[in-house]
Order: sequence, then structure tokens, then C-alpha cells
Amino acid sequence: MLIQARKKSDVLSSEITLHSVFMRRREFLRAAAATSAAAAIGPFMLSDPAMAGMKLPNVQKTKWTRESLGKDDDLTPLKDVTTYNNFYEFGTGKGDPARKSKDFKTKPWTVVVDGECDKPGRYSFEDLIKPHELQERVYRFRCVEAWSMVIPWVGVPLADIIKRLGPTGNAKYVAFETLVDPAQMPGQKYAILKWPYREGLRMDEAMNPLTLMAVGLYGEELPNQNGAPIRLVTPWKYGFKSIKSIVRISFTEKQPPTSWNMSASREYGFYSNVNPLVNHPRWSQAKERRLGGPTNVFGFVPKRPTLMFNGYEEEVAAMYKGMNLARNY
Repeated sequence: MLIQARKKSDVLSSEITLHSVFMRRREFLRAAAATSAAAAIGPFMLSDPAMAGMKLPNVQKTKWTRESLGKDDDLTPLKDVTTYNNFYEFGTGKGDPARKSKDFKTKPWTVVVDGECDKPGRYSFEDLIKPHELQERVYRFRCVEAWSMVIPWVGVPLADIIKRLGPTGNAKYVAFETLVDPAQMPGQKYAILKWPYREGLRMDEAMNPLTLMAVGLYGEELPNQNGAPIRLVTPWKYGFKSIKSIVRISFTEKQPPTSWNMSASREYGFYSNVNPLVNHPRWSQAKERRLGGPTNVFGFVPKRPTLMFNGYEEEVAAMYKGMNLARNY
């Protein structure tokens, strides 16, 4: 019988260990030992991870539809979108967020706004997200680990929120922070990253029409494991830029620090634009695998070429005109 051997170049993205995780592997092993008895009960099961929220009413359709993408850009199955996640606040495994975030409390929710703006303060979720502004947008979503999805997000353009907050002329960047609550987010009990998780955008990136503050997917409220109740979505950037469970928005004059850049600056830059010509130091970014996509005769989802700016070059390339995108990665 002929057995097809998998080449090293065919390593699955789910098998890639991030640098900061590898460097703290002993800490993770101690944490795993503490929970091994529970894990021995059997493989984790999700009753219905996709049904974490209610249906969102009166969502506007937009030009960003499934039909606006390529013919091979089918929607990623809902089960994959809600069970294969990076959300280190709940653990480093892809299934940890869905398994460990079930009791995460997202109501009520407040977001602190500060820095260079006319209307700083503490805003409720309802103050920031106006139901009549909700839009559905189908975006490609590309992870730095070389896997990708196609997701129908529901949210409000970040530009609309920023305009209401009134940034001053000194505001050159927008910074974001995730909630810190180790009691609810068990991954924060370990120094995987320097908590809180931080991200940032240049002001023109934040105001770009593609940039979305998402509160749902597939027409429903955002599940906990996907960043409930409010997260950023920047589809031309690698997924770790799309910060989850946001509790602070700051307008700054200087470029803000970002979590993965602080943890491993050689591997993760501030801009983090999807770029097939710039490899991660430990793997190529030239190709990707579409999560949940059709498999070949050997049972693998075949690789596909990575698109510059994840296929959104027309909408965003002008923002980086004249920049060296290999240096400003």
C-alpha cells in the first residue's frame, strides 16, 4: 500500500508554536499539569458554540458581500469560526477560547475613551454601538500562522465612532486595550504576554472605510471566544491586529506599543499588513490554508497564494505609498 508522506513544507499552521509560547513552555506545562485530570475525562465538547448570542436586528447590507470576493472565497463554516481561535486570554490552544469562555460576562460593558479627543469618558456599549448603524461585511480574515477564513462580520465602521469622539489635531494614532480579568480569563494568570493586550492603528488606518468595530458574526451577537462584546476587524492586516474584548480606546500623538511587537519585535511589527513577499522569520507567508475549505485526495486543505493586503490592495495601498513594507512590516 502506498502511503503519502507529508513534507516538512506541508506543516499545518495549527502545529506552529509561536516564539513567545515556546520561550515560556515550562510555564505552560505546569498549567497543563494542573488541569490534566479534568482533560482526561474526554475530548472537550461544545453544545453549540455558534449560538452564543441573539440575532441582531436591522443589520444593513453593504457592498462587502460574499459575491464581492473571489469565486473560491466561500464562507468559512460557522463551527470552524467559533471553535478555532487565537485568544490567549483564555489559553494558547485553538480550542481553549471556546471551551474556557462560556461563563465570560460581557453585559454590562464599558469602554474608557481618553487621550487627544474632545469627548473623553467612560462609555457604555450602547453609547458606542448604535443599533441603526449595524452593517454586515463579509471579509477575508488572514492569520499570521498562515491560515485564513471568510467571515460575515456585523459591526459599526470605526470611523463613525471616532468622529463622534472628536479626536484633536494632535491625535495621530488610535490605541486599544483588552480587558484584564484573570478570574474570567484564565490565560491571564500566566505571563504569556504583558497584559493587557494592546494594539494600535495609525489614524488614517483607523478611519479607512474597511476598518470595523465588530459586535457580531453570521447575523448574531459576537460569541465570547471571538472577542465579545466588541472587537476590531482590519481585514488587510494579520489577525492579531484585530484586538478583542476592548475596554479602552486612546487617541495618542505617538505610536502606541502593541503586544506582539513588545513580545517579539523581530517577528511582529506595528503595521502587520498581509504581505506574501515578507516572510515571518520562522515560516513563509507566500501561501495559506483556508480553514474549513475543501480537501484534496490526501485529506489536506491545499495551500493557496496569499494576496497582497489580503486582497484589499485597491482600498488600502495608498496609505503606504513610498513606505518600505519589508522594513515597516
